[in-house]
Amino acid sequence: MIMRTSIFKSRPLLWVPTGYFTMALTSMTLTSSTAIMFKNFGLNNAKSAEYASLLLLIYTIKPLFAPMVEIYRTKKFFVLTAQVAIGLGFIATASVMALPNFMVLMMVLLLIISFFGATQDIASDGVYVTSLNTKEQSLYCGVQSLSWSLGPMVASGGLVYLSGWLHSNYYHHSSQVSGPEWAASWRIVFLIVGGLALMMAAWHAAVMPDGDRSTNHRISMGSASTVLRDAIATFFQKPGIWAMIAFAFCFRSSIGLLEKIGPFFLVDPIAKGGLGLSNELLGVIYGTYGLGAFLLGSLLGGAFVTRRGLHRPLLLLLACAVNLPGVTFLFMSMYQPGSLWIVTVGVVIEKFFFGFGSVGYMIYLMQQLAPGKYPTTHYAFGTALLALCMMVTGMISGHLQQMVGYVSYFAIVMVAIIPSFLVTWFAPFPHKADIVHDKPKWDSEKELAA
Repeated sequence: MIMRTSIFKSRPLLWVPTGYFTMALTSMTLTSSTAIMFKNFGLNNAKSAEYASLLLLIYTIKPLFAPMVEIYRTKKFFVLTAQVAIGLGFIATASVMALPNFMVLMMVLLLIISFFGATQDIASDGVYVTSLNTKEQSLYCGVQSLSWSLGPMVASGGLVYLSGWLHSNYYHHSSQVSGPEWAASWRIVFLIVGGLALMMAAWHAAVMPDGDRSTNHRISMGSASTVLRDAIATFFQKPGIWAMIAFAFCFRSSIGLLEKIGPFFLVDPIAKGGLGLSNELLGVIYGTYGLGAFLLGSLLGGAFVTRRGLHRPLLLLLACAVNLPGVTFLFMSMYQPGSLWIVTVGVVIEKFFFGFGSVGYMIYLMQQLAPGKYPTTHYAFGTALLALCMMVTGMISGHLQQMVGYVSYFAIVMVAIIPSFLVTWFAPFPHKADIVHDKPKWDSEKELAA
């Protein structure tokens, strides 16, 4: 049994795809699927985007509790604990949706789930960066990005489609009418997500490596504040740190503005400037064609970066891939095409290039921002900055769209690509990837013990 387990844990393809899919499914169900759910419940674009973006708040402050993952037990321990809590949390959320006036209690439970989702992100990234050397990190980054991309596609595609199908065909309600009747179909969706999280916890218990094991078993829980202060101090001592922070925050700023309003545009009535699609059609476009484009783009992007190595000209090319295809939504808002094929092609173009370009962002954080005394915590700082960008842009997106309309809004999205190009141009590269050593030169616990 021990031999079989060790063989399993030596194969990253057994745990990297499922680990990052589970991370993304959790976060995107919280922040993407819920946006459509709130709109189904009858909230306007501003409130739907605002409430869904609020669920990213915990992800933005996760560096505050990241040191516990550095100094206590193993990274895998936190992954499994978080996934069990996430599964039970979604099941509990589904249960309260059967109650009258469930919105407040549901939001409280979703915020609790987001805490465990953020913990899962920290620990899963920690397993990745401490179990694989830098060559393997680049090699599997395409798989990592592809697997993470499955989460948004399942959440924005499959789950949204299922909610619409259940609402219309199982519960026999009109898909054109918003209201609390939608809670029944979304309750089933949340039960499915909860079950998947519990299944993934069982799988990762068998196949995921431990990551770095803490050598500081005698460190008290109260010492985490000392570790956090040291982690923050060493983070801001990194060469070029302010340019790195700007990069981590602004690289996907236009995507943050597009993330929630894009689907709203597709489902809003034509009279309101949208395309009038149902939940089912939105799910098919995002979950089938968009998913395929995302997967292909992620695989090709990972192979491209692995072959050439990440450097500034390549990162600029990837910034173009991430940001420029958003122009498809501007054209669709201007002409409001009635053809599903045109709409599908627009989404496919945007998703393919987003998948292709996003690989560079994650590799940059791993190989330039994270290396040092606290790689797990410092990587969490980077991903928290991304979450902060997504939260801020998401919270203002609905209000801004309602003020200016879809055409002007998507024009603003295109203007928002300018900061992305600027921070990419000035992004520093203080580290060269070490592809010789079997392990990356990161050993935070030993340095901490010293």
